[in-house]
Amino acid sequence: MRLCTIEEIPKDQLAAFWTSWWGSSKMVVSSGVYDCADLAGFAVLDDDAEIIGLITYDLRDGECEIISLNSTKEGKGIGTTLVSEVERVARENGCKLLRVTTTNDNFLALRFYQKRGFVLHRLICGAVDKARKIKPEIPLIGNDGIPIRDEIELAKILD
Repeated sequence: MRLCTIEEIPKDQLAAFWTSWWGSSKMVVSSGVYDCADLAGFAVLDDDAEIIGLITYDLRDGECEIISLNSTKEGKGIGTTLVSEVERVARENGCKLLRVTTTNDNFLALRFYQKRGFVLHRLICGAVDKARKIKPEIPLIGNDGIPIRDEIELAKILD
């Protein structure tokens, strides 16, 4: 496995990865509309230079927000490596807070982030219903048959 910046990966490979996970490179969350192709990020590549993990983030106003995080292989430390790398960059840029948003159905993400020092910070009721007006490909039903309606923001205070 090799860690690299997303600038080192061919754009078509990135686009295919985002499309397979999110339907497009566009992410719509309560903090804004982002094109992951325009964001900074890191990837973990396997021995065949295939993406097995990818994270994007946005630095703004002394805070860092993780916009997307995906790992194709659970339990291998890929997600942890990527979040740690973004946390390092956030600290180097003087950020005091690292934030991430997930949906109400995503218990896997809620568990993952809390185990890495994030705390529940804010509930944004109806946020996904609003996001669907901009990105209609967001599914109505998510993990375990749970309707996707709300966003949950988690945060980690950086020393």
